[in-house]
Amino acid sequence: MIAVNEPPVSSSPADGGPRRAGVVSQGTRVYLRTMRPDDLEYLSEWAEDPFTERMVGSQFLNTYKHVYDKDPSFYEACLVDPTQVVLIIEANRGWDRPIGVTRLFDIHLLEGYAFLEVMLTDRRAIRRGFGVEAGKLISYYGVDVLGLRRIEAKVYEYNRLSANSLRRNGFRQEGVLRKAGFQDGQCWDMFVFGILKDEIAEQRRKDRIHLPLEGTEGDTLDPS
Repeated sequence: MIAVNEPPVSSSPADGGPRRAGVVSQGTRVYLRTMRPDDLEYLSEWAEDPFTERMVGSQFLNTYKHVYDKDPSFYEACLVDPTQVVLIIEANRGWDRPIGVTRLFDIHLLEGYAFLEVMLTDRRAIRRGFGVEAGKLISYYGVDVLGLRRIEAKVYEYNRLSANSLRRNGFRQEGVLRKAGFQDGQCWDMFVFGILKDEIAEQRRKDRIHLPLEGTEGDTLDPS
């Protein structure tokens, strides 16, 4: 995994204690932190969730479950993988455990593009704006730190939540991969979305997103 610079953060109880270690980027609803060995416990749980599998079909979770057989060596494999950045999604308030994971993968630094995946693994966190903001945070990281000029994403045709989240972040639907996905015993179309660096900059001018960690937290909920 591409090295992530970790800004210093407080470990006082008011700041969430050790769970605040490794914070990379913070928004008004969520913050993103680096992955830790004890997060494998959460990955094991998420990899068995039928809802997450149907909505995302994550190669990341499937690799952990089927290729590594949930072995602890998966953590080290993620750390040394130069083609991805994996960050854990935490809510600023109201949760005592991670609410998901996001990553940039198939990173091509020379060409300046990568693919985006955002998974909210706690159903209570859906429709609160958490996934939208997590996508913004890691996209900004991709531009600022990795120098990306383009980010792509793919979603199942029936996953309207993810498609709408991408649109809210300025992604444009660029095409359809016909019957490229497989779930529930049948093939589904995959919608392809993309966003360019200048379009990300335009979105950023509208937001209060902080990288590295700065400013104050909020607990605003988004009902959509």
